Amino acid sequence: MKIGIIGAGNIGGNLTRRLTALGHAVSVANSRGPETLTALAEETGATAVTVAEAARRAELVVVTIPFKSVPDLPAGLFDEAAEGFVVIDTNNYYPRQRDGRIAAVEDEGLTESRWTERQLGHPVIKAFNGTYAQDILDRHRPAGAADRMALPVAGDDTAAKKTVRALVEELGFDSVDAGGLDDSWRQQPDTPVYGLREGADAVTKALAEASPVRPEAFRG
Repeated sequence: MKIGIIGAGNIGGNLTRRLTALGHAVSVANSRGPETLTALAEETGATAVTVAEAARRAELVVVTIPFKSVPDLPAGLFDEAAEGFVVIDTNNYYPRQRDGRIAAVEDEGLTESRWTERQLGHPVIKAFNGTYAQDILDRHRPAGAADRMALPVAGDDTAAKKTVRALVEELGFDSVDAGGLDDSWRQQPDTPVYGLREGADAVTKALAEASPVRPEAFRG
């Protein structure tokens, strides 16, 4: 699969490492320019590109940048993406630590990924947002392994969600359907499933136990 990754921080960098190792053709971009990604490209065989080029001909695009920076992505970002392309949103809203207060999330009650979807103008699937970056490299396991972790995946587009869940499985994790995008608050920061290193049954239980009330620490 041709995959574009926008953001080369901890999650984006380690997804680049694993996805190239699995044989996917990965283009990776960050806000500082491709010249700053030389080491990652040489390590992985990924192609370092500008943000504006990251989605070109991509069948799947991962957006993994600071939440507040999503509106700053280039106009027409997806104009040259492959037909039927899928977008994964890994982002979290950290109003006090990084992002400042975003009224649509705080006052309108939009889930983080619904807000991101509106900024991008394309449906998104929420995944990897509560995953420790190092676990992407170190905790993948074969299907059926007793200690195989499960990750929640939320989104409205059934076909897109199927694609993302298959990718999660290929990466070495079970996947759990976490509902539609308006249900994705169940996997936002400080919920029971966030950072959970357990199997599918425990992830399903944690999703069910989540509270829709945004914790005080994650309010602007």
